[in-house]
Amino acid sequence: MNIEQLVFYILAAMVLVSAFMVVFNRNMVRSIFLFFVTLFSMSGLFVYALADFVAVTQLVVYVGGMLVLMIFAFLLSSKTILNTSSVHRTSLIGLHHVPGLLISLVFFLILFVTIYQANPDEISWIRNAGKNTITVSDNTIHAIGINLMTRYLVPFEIVSVLLMMALIGAAHLARRTKKL
Repeated sequence: MNIEQLVFYILAAMVLVSAFMVVFNRNMVRSIFLFFVTLFSMSGLFVYALADFVAVTQLVVYVGGMLVLMIFAFLLSSKTILNTSSVHRTSLIGLHHVPGLLISLVFFLILFVTIYQANPDEISWIRNAGKNTITVSDNTIHAIGINLMTRYLVPFEIVSVLLMMALIGAAHLARRTKKL
């Protein structure tokens, strides 16, 4: 095992462990900072995949934008909002988790059936993927910019709406409720 593989496995382990800790940690501040570790490690994995533009975008948009909004929303929120979010401290699996589990199982079933019916071994671009190699000297940023403003304009706008929703959510959490 060479050093590149070792660093890749360390980054992948950091992504998995920190993501699981984000989900299962009860402390909101620790979850936010572990989410920072997850996003930063994912950016490192993008660098290893020679996706430098995606790695920098990950750092700027998610680490620099979304995470800062979550930290500000947490710091500016009142104690009552934080106390009501931690009321359900029952077992890991309870009756109130059943709807979420059912929805997750339905989405997993749809994903599994879609992948099974797609037969990925017969898709031409997947078969040809082994032949395509990206070198460091390729001008991928120019191609990404053209595709981003033509073919992928709708997903780009969806990401901007997601950022706007995060900003509105942070402002809503930071807003103080008037006492009557």
